[in-house]
Amino acid sequence: MYNTELYSKYRKQVLMLMDASMIAISFLAAFFIRFDFSVPTEYYSYFTSWLPAMILVHWLIFNALGFYNVIWRFTSLWEMFKIVRVVSSAYVLIAIGVWSFSGFIGFPRSVFLLNYFFTLGFITASRIFVRVYYSHYKGNLGQHTYESKKRIILVGAGHTGGKIAKEILDTSVSPFKLIGFVDDAPEKRFATLHGTKVLGTIDELKNIASSFDEILITLPSASGKEMRHIIKACKQTRKLFKTVPSLAELIDDKVSISMARDVSYMDLLGREEVKLNRHSIGNLFDGKRIMITGAGGSIGSELVRQCLSFKPSELICVDNCEEHLFSIEAETDKIKTKTIIRSILGDVTEKNHLDKIFNDNRPQIVLHAAAFKHVPIQEEHPWAAVKTNIGGTLNMIKLSDKYKVETFVLVSTDKAVNPVNVMGASKRMAERLIQTYDLTSKTQFMAVRFGNVIGSSGSAIPTFQQQIKDGGPVTITHPEMIRYFMSIPEASQLILQTAAIGRGGEIFLLEMGEPIKIVQIARDLIRLSGFEPEIDIPIVYTGLRPGEKLFEELQTKEEDLIATNHKKIMILKDDSHLYEVDWLALESSVHELLRIAENLELNEIQSFLKKLLPDYSPGKFMNVRLPSHIEPYSIKGQA
Repeated sequence: MYNTELYSKYRKQVLMLMDASMIAISFLAAFFIRFDFSVPTEYYSYFTSWLPAMILVHWLIFNALGFYNVIWRFTSLWEMFKIVRVVSSAYVLIAIGVWSFSGFIGFPRSVFLLNYFFTLGFITASRIFVRVYYSHYKGNLGQHTYESKKRIILVGAGHTGGKIAKEILDTSVSPFKLIGFVDDAPEKRFATLHGTKVLGTIDELKNIASSFDEILITLPSASGKEMRHIIKACKQTRKLFKTVPSLAELIDDKVSISMARDVSYMDLLGREEVKLNRHSIGNLFDGKRIMITGAGGSIGSELVRQCLSFKPSELICVDNCEEHLFSIEAETDKIKTKTIIRSILGDVTEKNHLDKIFNDNRPQIVLHAAAFKHVPIQEEHPWAAVKTNIGGTLNMIKLSDKYKVETFVLVSTDKAVNPVNVMGASKRMAERLIQTYDLTSKTQFMAVRFGNVIGSSGSAIPTFQQQIKDGGPVTITHPEMIRYFMSIPEASQLILQTAAIGRGGEIFLLEMGEPIKIVQIARDLIRLSGFEPEIDIPIVYTGLRPGEKLFEELQTKEEDLIATNHKKIMILKDDSHLYEVDWLALESSVHELLRIAENLELNEIQSFLKKLLPDYSPGKFMNVRLPSHIEPYSIKGQA
């Protein structure tokens, strides 16, 4: 019986003996073919005298080029190219040796050429044998060894489906047995991928449900409409189904079956993949010291993950929540990276400590995501929004200028447009601060404005999911409430792209797609959980809360949009003429607002904010959306 442990211990020696045999057979076959299977006796001496040298040269070259370090059970096209390279290198050296010793006198050149192709063919065949052996014979042994293997079928016989299938087939201890694929592409019907058949279309899943235990959806680029169709077909089988992450969630296109997760609402939303200009982002971030505030939050933590792929020299993660900071620190500790990651417990309202953080770390890029964001809570505690969202931003701005930060990006919100709540007004003031300070600073200050992100802490979707888990009801403030949504990875990626595009003073607006009714989200989530809305799980309307709008806007009536070279990023045309541009006067007003906030009086804070922001309408419910106009624009040739 084949002993795996013995082979693993002496793998290199076994492969060297195998190669020696292949080289000998190839050399002999070349002589036989050259002389039509009637080799003259005198040529046998050439064979016996040159064979040891040929084997030795091959061994030396194969070792030098790392040929014996390849794990052949995972052979791919890349390994095939490596075989060609090492065999060709060996024969170049052999040719030089033969020419030096005998000038090819008495050594038929055709034998040399035939020998090269035979050696290439036999060594390739030996590696394919190892690959096939591990994929099928050892895989079948694993099937018998692990009786608990789950029969799995993959939805999608494309690039990602092929990667997942290869992973299952290559891993004898995989807990899965691959049954096949389903795919709606007509050209793939009954085709094979990695030796596994496409068994039919997605709608035919229910007809073959008895042949599998689980379903894995391997279509990371599927649209929302396609995912709804797939999920409907999966539910009809009454089998467990999961999906691989979306393209927005994948970093560097790396996918594995270990990444499989439950289908989320984001999958139903199915927003188009974000195509980044990674070259321009890399030029900005590579080798830089980057500070991220609010680094433990929903957006901040994703910015940390995304930044690491652009190889900054240092990543300074600042957060005022010990638990969040510990969580992102524990996550980054598992990542193999040359980037120095520093986790700092700090609050943007504490200027002295913040000054020390800047002085100790000297960031070159600042991504300012720290903020209070929950509208009803900030309506009840407006002083907190003023201190953190306005005062904290003021501290970050002045220290960034003091320590010569190159680029500063403020993470803003669509609630800053015609604000009707303190949270939105505080973010609008933060936007004004960075735009005004940019006029005189060498630091490039800019802001990024976008709507709701799916899955952020305390937002509607996690709340609905918990309510469904508890048996209902699902509570919604108003049946006509609508919101813009995007995923956390998508928002974070576009924030990095705006940093690369911006030249200072801009408020960028991310393309949010079409707004969605909150009640439709609730119904989709109820169905996704296996229930029927209003039958199994009731929906209850509770009325608008203080500071809430029926829907959010992305721009004011004075703000036209300017297109950039990235279709998902636009710039709001400068509206600074609407406000004072005297920084000292603006800063003085902010300090007065911060003084008022110390009194903890809601009415005083609202009144002063109204003086600073004429478009702030506290307590007003908006029910009219303003039209937008987009002009073409190009920024310094960047995308």
